[in-house]
Amino acid sequence: MAGILLVRDVMTPAVKTVKVTDSVMEAVRKMNKFKIGSVIVMDGERPVGIVTERDILERVVEQGLDPNLMEVKSIMSTPLITVEPEVDMEDAARLMTKKRIKKLAVVKEGRLIGVVTSMDIVGHGPKLIDLFQEMLRTRQAPPRS
Repeated sequence: MAGILLVRDVMTPAVKTVKVTDSVMEAVRKMNKFKIGSVIVMDGERPVGIVTERDILERVVEQGLDPNLMEVKSIMSTPLITVEPEVDMEDAARLMTKKRIKKLAVVKEGRLIGVVTSMDIVGHGPKLIDLFQEMLRTRQAPPRS
């Protein structure tokens, strides 16, 4: 469908992950190494949750707990909200707004293939505006004979 921006067009395919049994400190190290604000939590090949900076601050740091002794499964946000790569970005943005989240895991046939964030949407804003303007011009154009 020409003119529609899909999740697959915007998503980041290189997703950083941790295992459910990894320590919170391992998740922190990975997030710091790659300068990212979250990691997807995997149970084998299946994405099951997400650990964000906020999860770590609220559930570990504020509580005075030792991140070396805690597994990520004890603080991850679940259920993991996912989207298929063929979903249009407008629907993905609506889902993020409805669920009050900033990151969506992108899955195909149950396998993690990417992540799309609110910043990805903002970064593609000009492209979305161009698409909407093109749609308006098409609607306003007189029918061809």
